[in-house]
Amino acid sequence: MSGARRDFFVTGTDTGVGKTLVSAALLRALRGQGLAVAGMKPVASGAARTSGGLRNEDALALAAETSRPWPYETINPYCFEPAIAPHLAAAEAGVEIRLGPIEQAFRRLQAGSDAVIVEGAGGFLVPLGPGLSFADLPGELGLGVILVVGLRLGCLNHSLLTVEAVSKRGLSFVGWVGNQVDPGFDRLDANLAVLLEQLPAPCLGVIPPLCPPDIGLAAASLGAIPDPGLPR
Repeated sequence: MSGARRDFFVTGTDTGVGKTLVSAALLRALRGQGLAVAGMKPVASGAARTSGGLRNEDALALAAETSRPWPYETINPYCFEPAIAPHLAAAEAGVEIRLGPIEQAFRRLQAGSDAVIVEGAGGFLVPLGPGLSFADLPGELGLGVILVVGLRLGCLNHSLLTVEAVSKRGLSFVGWVGNQVDPGFDRLDANLAVLLEQLPAPCLGVIPPLCPPDIGLAAASLGAIPDPGLPR
C-alpha cells in the first residue's frame, strides 16, 4: 500500500440518488490512481436468493470494483431479502444488526487496501436497530463523509438537513457529488449555485444523466478526491 489512506462513508440525500454509482465510481477513480481499493455495503436489504446465499445488487457492484476478491460476507455482513427499511428487514429475519461484525469486516478490508468506500442505504439517519443507525458508522469506523445529492426538486432542503446532521455529530464532511437523477430538473444551474455556496465542503463532481448508469463515465465526472482529514 502507498500514500495517505482514502476511507469514506458515502451517504445520500435520499434513496435512489445514485450512492452505488458514486461509490463504484470512487473506487474506480482511486484504483486508477494506483491504490488498492475495497468497497463495502455493511447492511443491504433487497437481495436475490442464489446458490451461495442472499446477494444484493449494490454490494455486488462494489465487489466488482474492488482490487482483490473478498468473501461476500466481508463486503456485505448483513444482507436481507425484502427491499424494505433495513431495521424492519432485520426484525423480520430475527436478526439484530450490531456494530461489532460491521467493524470487524471493515478492519479486514482496511488492512488489505489503501482505500475503503463504505456505502450506506437510504439517507444518513436510516435506523439499523435500537440505538444504532447509519449515522453512527462514520464516527465508529473513522470515515470522512461524502454526500450524494440527487439533483431533483427538494435536493436543497435534503442536502442542508443531511450536512447539519453530519456536522452535529462532529464528523468530517469532505465533499459532495451531484447526480442528475432527474434529466428534466428545472433550474439545475441555479440549484447547483446554491449548493456550491451553502455546502461547507467542495463539490467533487456533477454526474450527467446516465441511462443506463455507467461507472466509467461517472468516474470521469469526478475531480480530485480529498484527504478525509482524519487521524490514521
